[in-house]
Amino acid sequence: MLDSAAMTASTPADCFSTDVRVRYADTDAAGVCYYANYLAFFEVARVELLRQLGVPIREAEARGCVFPCVEASVRYRRPALLDDLLTVALWVTDVRPASFAFTYRVTRGDALIADGATRHAVVDRRSLEPRRLPDWLVALFEAAPGTVEKAR
Repeated sequence: MLDSAAMTASTPADCFSTDVRVRYADTDAAGVCYYANYLAFFEVARVELLRQLGVPIREAEARGCVFPCVEASVRYRRPALLDDLLTVALWVTDVRPASFAFTYRVTRGDALIADGATRHAVVDRRSLEPRRLPDWLVALFEAAPGTVEKAR
């Protein structure tokens, strides 16, 4: 189960962040960002983090790994609206032998819009069977900005 304490903890000063603009396609009839789109914003941040760490998602796949989300949670604090520029911050909060977790904070300026967490399994790209975190992925997480806890 995802650590709800990590979700409510303050954002580490050195964590990774990227900006995401709320598009028309992201909103409902009232112009409010549809709740499921926050999970897509989390994915944008994860993919950009991997790119910044030197292993774009395609490279991770070429190395034989995919990382399906096996658990997710989002707490909505304020609505995000059409054309808002959001900052999605994330950091690694837990690394286990065959899975890892991120915590996210979505802000608009100084306003907290949402926070959440995801856990990802590590599976073989071809067989989709679970596998241990490869050493290169552990090293990446150790180098990730804002990493809170390392366990193996």
